[in-house]
Amino acid sequence: MSQSLRKESLGSRIFTVINNALLVIIALACLLPFINIIASSFATTDEVMAKRFILFPTTFSLDAYKYILSTPTIFRGLGVSVGVTIVGTVVSMALTSLMAYALSRKYLQGRNFINFIVVFSMLFSGGMIPTFLVVKGAGLIDSYWSLILPVAINAFNMIIMRNFFQALPESLEESAKIDGSTDFGVFFKIMLPLALPSIATISLFYAVAYWNTYMNAILYITDSAKWPIQVLLRQIVIVSSGMQAETGSVEVVPPAQTIKMAVIVITTVPMLLAYPFVQKHFVKGAMLGAVKG
Repeated sequence: MSQSLRKESLGSRIFTVINNALLVIIALACLLPFINIIASSFATTDEVMAKRFILFPTTFSLDAYKYILSTPTIFRGLGVSVGVTIVGTVVSMALTSLMAYALSRKYLQGRNFINFIVVFSMLFSGGMIPTFLVVKGAGLIDSYWSLILPVAINAFNMIIMRNFFQALPESLEESAKIDGSTDFGVFFKIMLPLALPSIATISLFYAVAYWNTYMNAILYITDSAKWPIQVLLRQIVIVSSGMQAETGSVEVVPPAQTIKMAVIVITTVPMLLAYPFVQKHFVKGAMLGAVKG
């Protein structure tokens, strides 16, 4: 018996070593490209052109960041992206949570049909042109709301929240209504506080989606002053590559390659800073919403 336990223990240790080694390799594969981008943004043009991969710049240079920060267009684009991300996340969470809670109640008439429509929308959509015509018909062209309202509710996120609400005991709602609480009172005073892990997780999903807004801005925003940072990033990449493009007030000067790297860092850092605040809720919220219900 003791010999079999020793063999099992040895196999377990071998598995742990191999598993940890694979996880380290996967982590490095994900982390090293980003480290290369950060290092390249602080390197000189000659070093970037001479080396394909940089982990630490030989000569430390802030030229790319000085140029970017001296361009008011970047700050305007960052401001647009921050505003759209904050407002869009709040609007999306309000609509998603309300819809998810309503569809989680078994007594809602037509609940199954509405759930079917939601799932159907995940598989089939109207397409780019019909969506553009709807946005145009609603008078949202060249408006910041065109970046928010067409994607205000994501079906997948709504289903996760619906499953989370379904997993909560129905006795909570029944007790609150016996005490005289209304449906909105139950939702805001009981359900939402209990759903904080799910809310934190879905909020991060929405925030990342709004921050990375690109195609909708290309389709619906015609005024370059209203472009989010992702569209400005595209313009800088195009001009840095020597292509002919209309860039408005965006001008790219050497070092072009390091400027592209620096812009990537600037547009990525805000989401990296936001993640630690919701990280403790992330796994719990995603698992509860995805498994139960």
